[in-house]
Amino acid sequence: MIILWTDALIYLLVVAITLVGFVISRQPQMRRPLKKIGTSKTGMISLVVLIFFVIIGLLDSVHFKSTESRTHEIISLLDYWAKPLREQDEKTYSAPFATNLYSKEVIVLDDGSTQWGNPRLKYGGAHLLNPENERRMDILDKAFVGFSKGTGLMILLLLLLWASFGKKHDTLLNHSSFKVVVFVLFLIVSISYMLVELSSYYHVFGTDKVGEDVFYQAIKSIRTGLVIGSLTTMIMLPLAIIFGIMAGFFRGWVDDLIQYVYTTLNSIPSVLLIAASILMVQVYMSNHAEEFNSLIVRSDMRLLFLCLILGMTSWTGLCRMLRAETLKLREMEYVQAAEALGVRRWVILIRHILPNVMHIVLISVVLDFSGLVLAEAVLSYINIGVDPTTYSWGNMINGARLEMARDPVVWWSLLASFIFMFSLVLAANLFADTVRNAFDPRRAE
Repeated sequence: MIILWTDALIYLLVVAITLVGFVISRQPQMRRPLKKIGTSKTGMISLVVLIFFVIIGLLDSVHFKSTESRTHEIISLLDYWAKPLREQDEKTYSAPFATNLYSKEVIVLDDGSTQWGNPRLKYGGAHLLNPENERRMDILDKAFVGFSKGTGLMILLLLLLWASFGKKHDTLLNHSSFKVVVFVLFLIVSISYMLVELSSYYHVFGTDKVGEDVFYQAIKSIRTGLVIGSLTTMIMLPLAIIFGIMAGFFRGWVDDLIQYVYTTLNSIPSVLLIAASILMVQVYMSNHAEEFNSLIVRSDMRLLFLCLILGMTSWTGLCRMLRAETLKLREMEYVQAAEALGVRRWVILIRHILPNVMHIVLISVVLDFSGLVLAEAVLSYINIGVDPTTYSWGNMINGARLEMARDPVVWWSLLASFIFMFSLVLAANLFADTVRNAFDPRRAE
């Protein structure tokens, strides 16, 4: 098993989130907002979608050396399961569900003669003898089989759930939010099985210039989006919380110094900082090529440094909000009473200030996540984001920029990246709205 730097950080992040979730669930003051989130249909639907993306990202974060090839390349568990998508490459472009190449070329016939046309794909629809007449019904048949497999699995799981907990938790099973979650989960599992079944015979989202499956690229890009959104948020949180609370609580020269730091940092265009930092990382890796002898190690290191750079330049907004909130909390009666009784300042910060600003932190974390996913796409579009060899929606959009200028237009790479990125960002934004409404004291019932 191979553990990359981002893999290790993802594992630590999962453990930390689990521990924080357990601690928060044990706090009496957190039960009302958590219950409100659980009763929100929109919040639970978006949470199910986010969990689905997270599971894919975690599967893509378990790396090991493949024993099937002589080069012993580093692959992930997702790569191993998606072996047909990874290895069944075509010659060049092909449209979604196509059986022939998108571009015309000279075809050598069996009798030695040649003709100008679209040659058959090596893998896509290769099982069909007469694609023009058989393809449409075959696609419907494969889609029905895959959807039926997913439906059967969900029905089996629901029967087991009802048999195990139905009599004890009738209230939960009959709750409207639970029914909506089950329905969404039913759709996700069934559609996923349908896409897996179709991907065994066709290129669902076509292929790119070098014949690689676009659906595989979009799935692999999920991990990059999650890493950028989650790790960057975790890097900026300590800086924002520590400096924001210190500036608002101690005031004086401490407040002036912290304000000077984040004001100066905000005055520098973030794109220039990111571009300069990425360039330094590239120079370092070029000068120490023996330490980065694998493409996946090089791309992983650049992804890690991009998270560090984004985290170092993204904490100022949350820091300002926490400073303002701390200035207000500092004048509250219970804080003044604690100071009058001689309670140490660090105890006041931990017991009275930090718990009362956590609702702002939680809301900002979810909101910043979707913003950072979009930021990666923009940075990769201008070639200062992740490594070009890394699968990401930004690199797919950057490649589609030239493909859209072709005649005929190659549109499916842009469509695939848009669908996956839109789904993740929309789910994150809807869940952020639910969290904000649940933790907003003005909306408390």
